[in-house]
Amino acid sequence: MQVPVHNLKGEVVSQAELSDLVFGIEPNESVMHQAMVRQLANARLGTHNTRSRGQVSGGGRKPYRQKGTGHARQGSIRAPQFRSGGVVFGPHPRSYRQRMPRKMRRLAIRSALSQKAREQALGIVEGLDSIEPRTKAMIEAMKALQVDGGTVLIATHGRCEPIERASGNVPTVKLVHASNLGVADMLKYDYLLLDARAVQPLEENLLKGASKKYREAEAAAQGEDTGGEAS
Repeated sequence: MQVPVHNLKGEVVSQAELSDLVFGIEPNESVMHQAMVRQLANARLGTHNTRSRGQVSGGGRKPYRQKGTGHARQGSIRAPQFRSGGVVFGPHPRSYRQRMPRKMRRLAIRSALSQKAREQALGIVEGLDSIEPRTKAMIEAMKALQVDGGTVLIATHGRCEPIERASGNVPTVKLVHASNLGVADMLKYDYLLLDARAVQPLEENLLKGASKKYREAEAAAQGEDTGGEAS
């Protein structure tokens, strides 16, 4: 798959060869949904807590005698039916973490990347580290790349202080390391811009442990691109 590489001025400077096994597969919506739910669940802290009747203070004696008052018998004013009493079946600290096989996680990310490529919402940018560390420079770059009409997710090769400072005050732009790309972010933002230096490491990471079928398909695709000379 050939994709143009743009600079910060919006000019096409080269062509990038993207793997069809990463950016050109049929998106698996069910796996993408499962990965998104997992990512959102793992972000929950689970620190909510309530006190039961045995944990609230007070209520050490009976509020009134057992018989002869005309009221229902009570043993403590910290029972759930009283004001400031304990909570019945309330939330307590717990972990919401979900597990997902590594191959499924990689399939979900490949599906999300392929979906972005299908929607023509994927761009490859060169020279992100050379941007001027000013908000105005980031806004001008978004206009030049024609992605200023929506929200933008930028995946960098590594930490880049100039682009961090340039995008810090732009509410429609979010930075993330390419190695930390998540399905939830890719589905949330309208456009995805990849640092040209991050494309190859990203492809290698997503194809680790791929089955023999995928490897053979990749070799066949490369053979077709070279005119069938590959053996």
